[in-house]
Amino acid sequence: MTDIAGVDYVAKRCDVDFEIDGDIKKAFWQNSSWSTPFVDMATGKKPRLETRCAIRWNDSTLYIAFDVKEPRVEGELRQRDSLIFLENDVELFIDGGDSYYELELNALNTIYEVFFIWRDSFPNPTKFPDSVFNLSAPDVYTFGGDYDRTGENFWVGTHPRGVRWAFRGFDMPGLKTAVKVYGSLNDPQSLAEGWGVEISLPWSSLKPLANGRSLPPSDGDIWKFFLGRFQKEFIDGAEVQPHPASALRSHGVYDTHLPEQWSAVSFNFT
Repeated sequence: MTDIAGVDYVAKRCDVDFEIDGDIKKAFWQNSSWSTPFVDMATGKKPRLETRCAIRWNDSTLYIAFDVKEPRVEGELRQRDSLIFLENDVELFIDGGDSYYELELNALNTIYEVFFIWRDSFPNPTKFPDSVFNLSAPDVYTFGGDYDRTGENFWVGTHPRGVRWAFRGFDMPGLKTAVKVYGSLNDPQSLAEGWGVEISLPWSSLKPLANGRSLPPSDGDIWKFFLGRFQKEFIDGAEVQPHPASALRSHGVYDTHLPEQWSAVSFNFT
């Protein structure tokens, strides 16, 4: 955490670019400021396994790293845009005011991406050009929320803003991701330290999320991120559902799709 009022993490500017490889033990990240350990997304309590994140940036690129402690690293899904949240993963959401972006990765570096636009702000050809956000595309759905659709609110969920368009065919231009496993993968007989994740995103690709903010950010600009992890757990041989989640900031409820509850990240020059 940080002592800046209302801010959960301060992302410091850097003057380097580098090819990502998932190695969070390289000097760049060891000399960066890591977050406090994630807490249970709903209760705020300490989870069984520790996760931390770090964020750096320069004029061209946003860099994000996750340090995922896990004694038995597992991953099975290999096809891009598989439902990665069905197994152990880390997740990054970026709020754009009228929209938000979701990225998930497993320990195999398989990614899942969705771009969401709140229905009350669409269409807006200036912010969301039809060449990219076309409702007639085959992989566009309406989305009312995660675990808040029961009974009479099944279709729309309970979020006061209502339904979102979900563009499942969206691919963030210039996105790069990498994973490094510290130990064995998919070997139940061997203990591991965990796995590291690196993500890089060009600022130029984040224009639909800028919402009037400068790209790259100005000193002190604040963006809202969800930085989280889902981890399968078992009780008496039965898989716990939904999978326990931890995040940099607790939401007070089991729902990732609450931009108003996401972590405030300040982008600072020093």
